[in-house]
Amino acid sequence: MPPPGVPAEELLIARFRGHARRLFWSALVLIGVLGGTAYFFGNLPAPFENWMLLSAAGLLVVLLVVVPWIVWWSRTVTVTTRRVIVNHGIGARSRSEMSHARGYTIGVRRGPLQRLWGAGTITLSNGVDAPMRLANVPNVTLVHETLADQIEVSQILAHRDAQSGHDGAATF
Repeated sequence: MPPPGVPAEELLIARFRGHARRLFWSALVLIGVLGGTAYFFGNLPAPFENWMLLSAAGLLVVLLVVVPWIVWWSRTVTVTTRRVIVNHGIGARSRSEMSHARGYTIGVRRGPLQRLWGAGTITLSNGVDAPMRLANVPNVTLVHETLADQIEVSQILAHRDAQSGHDGAATF
């Protein structure tokens, strides 16, 4: 812990994306498209040509595999010792933050499939700003416990600094 009145250094605790199970169907599509393309390449009926097969396969892979992967990859959650930061967006980036020192409530919702995978949805609400929703958080119980610990530590430090005086000097 830093001495009273000295701001605590902001350290990275965790950086994660939504659970990768969302890419399951994309992986199945990729396997199916590659298998189908390999099977039909050179064995197409008379009006169709191989370039048509490759174009259709490429279009399916781009739309059903690459685009979902880019969307999944573009959403990150960062937890530091001071705040929670959510970044998302492909072209234009959007960022929202919530401070631990200000305090917030943590709500966890887990559906049956999320329980199976150890994932869940966390909602952070401080009562003033719009709630921050972290969807499909992997290892949701660990993230929940970490967030609760960070709120507690931040509020202890804020209370200690408030008790020590506003000039930054510790009083004994």
